[in-house]
Amino acid sequence: MNKWVPALRLTGIGFYIGICIAGGAFAGWKLSSEKPLFMIIGLLVGLVVAVYGVYRMIRPLMNNKQDKENG
Repeated sequence: MNKWVPALRLTGIGFYIGICIAGGAFAGWKLSSEKPLFMIIGLLVGLVVAVYGVYRMIRPLMNNKQDKENG
């Protein structure tokens, strides 16, 4: 069962990236009336949130791998 935890975490990363970017684009689309400025800002915010979230999700996996190699 312990082997499935990293696999499920990595599988969820793709969904997380898609939800963040689509959510940012949707929020920007709802805020913009005629100009696509808010849509671009929403996409960029969604991308930044996705990158930060992926970093936070992968960091424990990298720490576990380093602990196993050292000990």
